[in-house]
Amino acid sequence: MLYRIVIFLIFTAVGYLLGIKERLIYQGIMWGAGIGLIALIIDYIFSIVGFGTVIGGLLGLSVGLLFAKLIYFPLISIFTNIDGKYMTLVFNVLFGYSGLLLGLRVGKDFTISNLAKAFKSRIEDGHETVIDTSVIIDGRIVEVCETGFFEGSFIIPQFILQELQHIADSSDSLRRARGRRGLDILHKIQKMNNIDVKIVDEDFPKIKEVDAKLVALAKMLGAKIITNDFNLNKVAELQGVPVLNLNELANALKPVVLPGEKMNIFIAKEGKESNQGVGYLDDGTMVVVDNAKKTINRQVDVIVTSVLQTTAGRMIFAKLKDNSEREELKMARH
Repeated sequence: MLYRIVIFLIFTAVGYLLGIKERLIYQGIMWGAGIGLIALIIDYIFSIVGFGTVIGGLLGLSVGLLFAKLIYFPLISIFTNIDGKYMTLVFNVLFGYSGLLLGLRVGKDFTISNLAKAFKSRIEDGHETVIDTSVIIDGRIVEVCETGFFEGSFIIPQFILQELQHIADSSDSLRRARGRRGLDILHKIQKMNNIDVKIVDEDFPKIKEVDAKLVALAKMLGAKIITNDFNLNKVAELQGVPVLNLNELANALKPVVLPGEKMNIFIAKEGKESNQGVGYLDDGTMVVVDNAKKTINRQVDVIVTSVLQTTAGRMIFAKLKDNSEREELKMARH
C-alpha cells in the first residue's frame, strides 16, 4: 500500500514541476494526480485479475476491433443504403466485446512461468528420445546419462511401464529380477537433475507389438529411439526413425584390437566348432581361440588373428601363443 502512495505522490510532483515551468501550476498538479490515479487503478487491476488476463483482454479487444473493420468495409460497399456510422458502432461493439471476452478467457492461464516453459519445450523439440525396455533393464543408460552426453527429454510411454511391471511380476525368478532392476533404473534416471523424464499416455490400440508401438510413437513425436534390440533397430531404420543403439556406442568405445596383438585370457568353455575354446574380455567381448579345448578353465596367452565387428557386438578370433610359436619355428626351418 505504501508504494502506491509513493507512486501517486511522484506523479503529482512531476505534474507540479511541469506546471511551474509552463506557469500552469494548478493544471499541472491535476494532470499529474490524474495520471498517477490511472496508474494506481491499472496496478490494482493487474493485482486482482492477473497480468495475463489484462494482456489477453487487450489483445482480444484489439483483434476484435480489427476484425470488425475487415468485415465493415466489404459490407458497406455492398449495402450502400445502410447508415455507415450505425454499422460501425454495431460491429465494433459486437466483435470488440467478443474479442475481449475471448482474450480474458485465454489470458487467464497466461503467466511468465508458462511462457518460459513453452519456450523451453520449443527449444527441446527434436531432442526427445523414446526409451525401449531393453535399455532400461540393461542399466548402462544410467552411467551414460551421468556423463552428460544425452540432452533433451526421455519419453517413456505407459505401455513400456506396463511391460516392465509385467516382467517384474513374472513367475520366473530371472525375469522377475530383470523387471525389478528395470524399475530401479528408471527411478534413478528420474532423480537425475540433468535429465527430464516424461511419462506419456499415448497408445496405439490397433498395434499389438510393443516394438511397433515404440516406432509409431517416435514417428508421431519426431523423436529418436534408444534401444539394445537389434531387430527393433532395423525395423525403426526401415521406417525412417533415428535410432541410438547403446550396444553400438559401447562397441565404439571399446579398445581397438589388431591382428597379431597378444593377450592373456581365461578359457571359460568349449566353442561351437571342433577343438575351440571361448573366453571373454573384461568388457564382455567374446574371444574364440582355435585348438584351445584342452585349456578350458585355464589362463592362457593368445595371439589375435582377426576381429569381427557387427551391430550386435564384437567377436575376436585368436590362436594359442604356443601353437603360433611352433608354426613360426616350422616355417623358419623350411
